[in-house]
Formats: sequence, structure tokens, C-alpha cells
Amino acid sequence: MASVRPVVVIGDALIDEIQDAEGSREFVGGAALNVAVGLARLGFPATLIAMVGDDEAGAQIRSYLDDYGVALIATISPLGSSRATSTRGPGGEPVYVFNDAAQARRVRFGEAERAAIAGAAITVVSCMPFDDEEQTAELASALADADGLVAIDPNPREGMMHDRDRFVRGFEAVARMADLVKVGEDDADLLYGGDLDALRDRLRADGAVAVLTTRGAGGAGVVAAGVDVTRPIAAAPGPIVDTMGAGDAVLSSAVATLLAEHPASAAEWAALLERAMDVAAATCRFEGALLRLPSALTGLDPERPGS
Repeated sequence: MASVRPVVVIGDALIDEIQDAEGSREFVGGAALNVAVGLARLGFPATLIAMVGDDEAGAQIRSYLDDYGVALIATISPLGSSRATSTRGPGGEPVYVFNDAAQARRVRFGEAERAAIAGAAITVVSCMPFDDEEQTAELASALADADGLVAIDPNPREGMMHDRDRFVRGFEAVARMADLVKVGEDDADLLYGGDLDALRDRLRADGAVAVLTTRGAGGAGVVAAGVDVTRPIAAAPGPIVDTMGAGDAVLSSAVATLLAEHPASAAEWAALLERAMDVAAATCRFEGALLRLPSALTGLDPERPGS
């Protein structure tokens, strides 16, 4: 049952341009946007706070959010809308190049933004420029006034990060305020030189209530007070088509369960992970980062990719 109070997601919104042997295709994306749309698809009224250009790409982003019923509180970008151009590595993982707007992204925390955060059931932060000290301080100040829960996903991107040490300091300062922090193997590698388990333990010791770890094909885990559970990836029909939205789908599903059921026991956290793995598996069977429900796999031809 969805909360009556809305959820707020803060972070990036952009155009994903995929280039491969089949040509070039564009999708509306961005980690924060994907989570906001994912939560809306899971039945939660969602508001996205993000930087968007007053341009054709910005109109495309706004139209997409309207289609999924996600409200937008936009900071107008002086450089136009953000764009990520990606090619695919050998394992299907995207390799990104970001435009100037994406590299200079930041959001305003004015009256409308602060009011939305203060009234949210949960505020989810994903892919913020934590190496921007002024922006991080503004975010922390707004979160301090929040009445609801807080979830953080650092989602660092090498092409958008200007100073790794500053990013780590900013991320950790905000993660201390969080009810849920999601970190993956790629985050640990980029920010800390590896060792996801050590990062998980560090975040818990610093004050994060629960830490959700993702390990790609190795599944996911949660550590919280008296809880340490893991679950493998979910089996699903059809080949893996696109892993681009998997992490965002996991976070969306986890936040939805956190709001609906408030897990406390190991069994309840394990159920949260199982749902998230099911959603991620479905999402990976289709191109693009749009969250897919397991029901989308019904009747899917196991020999043909989804679209």
C-alpha cells in the first residue's frame, strides 16, 4: 500500500544516447530520474528535483516524466540539458561520456525544494555532485529539516566527478544521515579502491541505519542492526539485454518495500532483497533503464530480447 505522502528524489536527469553496432538510440534517463519513475511505477507519488535545460532535450525529459506521473521541480541549466553518450563494454556494461551540462550539474535548494523534502515520506538522493562542497552543504541542510526517511546512492561517474577525495568526504557526510545507503562494487572500486565489505562496515559505523550492497551477478545484501542477509540474482526468462537500469531498479524496489513494510527482522530484509532482485532481473531483459515489473516477463519469448 503506497504511502499517502509523496516520495522525493534528488539528483540527475539526462538524455542517454546509446551507440552500438545497430546505430544510435536515445532514452530519457539519469539515475535519480530512473528511481523517481520506478517509484511511480511501483505506486508511489513521486517528485523529482533535478537540473533540466530549457531546450528540446529538456522538453523531452519533462514529457517523459509527465507520462509516468512524476512531478518535476527543475533547476534550469544554463548549459542546456545533460547528456550521456554510452558505448557497451564486453559484458554489456555502459561506458559513458558526459557533456558539459552533466559535468556542471547542480540543483537549487529554494523554498519549493525544501518544502517538498520536508513533507516527503522519504527523500532519495542519487548521483549528486558530492565533490561540490557548497552543493553538499545545501543538501545536508535540506535533509536536516526532513521529517521522513532518507536514502542515499552515491552513484559516482568518473566522467562527472572532478575530485574523488572531496566526493568521498561529501558522500560520507550525507550518508551519516541516511536510513538506507546503497553502494555497489563499482562504487567501492571508483571511490575507495575496492573492498565493498569494508565500505559497508565503514558506512554502518559512521551512522547509516542500513546499508544495501549490490554485486552485479553476485546478487545483493543488507546489513542493519542485528541483520546481515544476502540474496542471489533472480532467474528470469530471456537473455540479459541491458544492465543500465539494474541498480536504479534495485533502489526503487528497496525504497518501496522500506516504506510499505518497514523491515526489521532478517527475514523481512531478505524479502526486500528478493523483490529487488526480481525487479532488477525483469528490468535487465529490456533495453533502456525503465523499471520493469516481473509481470512484464509473462509470455516473453526466451529467445528474443525485450523492447
